[in-house]
Amino acid sequence: MTDKNLRDLLEGLHDELQHVERVDEKGRALLRDLNTDIRSLLERSGEEGLQVDESILERFQSTVEHFEITHPKLTMALSEMITALSNAGI
Repeated sequence: MTDKNLRDLLEGLHDELQHVERVDEKGRALLRDLNTDIRSLLERSGEEGLQVDESILERFQSTVEHFEITHPKLTMALSEMITALSNAGI
């Protein structure tokens, strides 16, 4: 995966987060953590051999599970990100 592809996916996911309106307390916490993770990954996206901490992938997956019924667009964007990172061996 190229740096541009990763950046595009992260920016798309970040944009999707801006459209999430109604969430419960757990959902707010998940989105807050996800936002922090995305910002961190965007800052490091230019680094050669970017490594993603396993806990970030676990948080992405937890967020997918929490929002899969109520926020399908967010779930789809998260799933794409997880797949892309997995395919890149990250």
